[in-house]
Amino acid sequence: MGDPALSRRGFLAASAVAGLGMTALTACGGDSDGGSSGTTTIEWWNISTTEPTKSVWAALARKFEAQNPTVKVKIVQLENDAYKSKMTALTSSGKLPDIFHTWGGGVLRQQVDAGLVEDLTDRAKPWGDALLPVAREPYLIDDKAYGVPFDIGMIGFWYNKAHFEKAGIGEPPTTWSGFLDAVRKLKSAGITPLALAGKEKWPGMYYWAYLAMRTAGAEALQKAYEDKDFTGAPFVEAGEHMRELVGLQPFQKGFLGAAYSSPTGQAASVGNGKAAMELMGQWAPVVQADAGKGLGKDLGFFPFPAVEGGRGAITEVFGGGGGHALRRGAPQAAVDFLKFFASEATDRELVEKTGVLPVVPAAESAIADPNIKAVQAELKKATGFQLYLDQAYAPAVGQEVNDSVAALISGSKSPEQVAQSVTKTAKEEQ
Repeated sequence: MGDPALSRRGFLAASAVAGLGMTALTACGGDSDGGSSGTTTIEWWNISTTEPTKSVWAALARKFEAQNPTVKVKIVQLENDAYKSKMTALTSSGKLPDIFHTWGGGVLRQQVDAGLVEDLTDRAKPWGDALLPVAREPYLIDDKAYGVPFDIGMIGFWYNKAHFEKAGIGEPPTTWSGFLDAVRKLKSAGITPLALAGKEKWPGMYYWAYLAMRTAGAEALQKAYEDKDFTGAPFVEAGEHMRELVGLQPFQKGFLGAAYSSPTGQAASVGNGKAAMELMGQWAPVVQADAGKGLGKDLGFFPFPAVEGGRGAITEVFGGGGGHALRRGAPQAAVDFLKFFASEATDRELVEKTGVLPVVPAAESAIADPNIKAVQAELKKATGFQLYLDQAYAPAVGQEVNDSVAALISGSKSPEQVAQSVTKTAKEEQ
């Protein structure tokens, strides 16, 4: 993931842009050392704002409290983008929550390099070492563990089988040209091919990242970051493929202002049958059902297609999972909560009720949904893996990828300009 040093100026600049002054932030971990009542309060920040996950996680916190009467769990739940902005500002202030959501990668490394994150290498033994190795990988920095996973998965296309049948698409496409043909057939049948949350930028980044993986190969994305150079022909080609897709006008009306999980956003458009596909992670079915009606048996999944002539294989996957990290000096109660969350009993409950993929090997038998099984099958045969770019890279670089790809989608940047902008930011990041 490289070794980007912490840029306090960069974090402060991002905080200012987000309108998050330090005075507006709540104190984190203020009660963690216990008070006169003898009760330890731990603050848990996460991004589980949709049902049923929101309620399931709240119930797990209450269950942990029942098992540990001297501990109280204060839950702070924020939507994805709001969470990232808040955490950027908190990192610059030097004070993180007791327990906080992390995707690992370059963002976690910067927090570690700033001395803000607890080293869990010894504190999580032996239970942490028993989790799936591929799930633990994003949280290992210099061979030390700074996070504990609760989910692992990949990005792929979730599609409406009934819409495909109506459009005369017999099988999900396996090549980019086949995918574009499917888009054209759906449009000809009067069906909106794709839903996109253009307002939030990160969903659009998935397309460019996957196309770059397919044209350049998975390893090239990390090498480009280390070399601080994204101007190579395969990256420009990825943008050209993206522009070709955008030129077909495949997205729902008003997509540039659409959110991801709102009642009129990306997930709801698919869940309510108003669009045929979305490129999203393993959590998509749950959010589609929460924001919309959900597709039930009509929902299917297929991996991102191969690009003809590209160096990447269809078995190279893009994605990641979710994990928890602790602020440096967090109390033992926070470690105990992570152990509770990583137990087989909790993992089975998460798999059965929220549709996550298990990180505890013994919980794999709890998977019942055929689509989640399909995601797991793709992961098992994966020949390469790339973490989300806005997490794998340093925050400023990841944000530039999101911003530049959004500009490409809206038509204000060319494929060459995207490559140049990301390269410029990577070179400026110290």
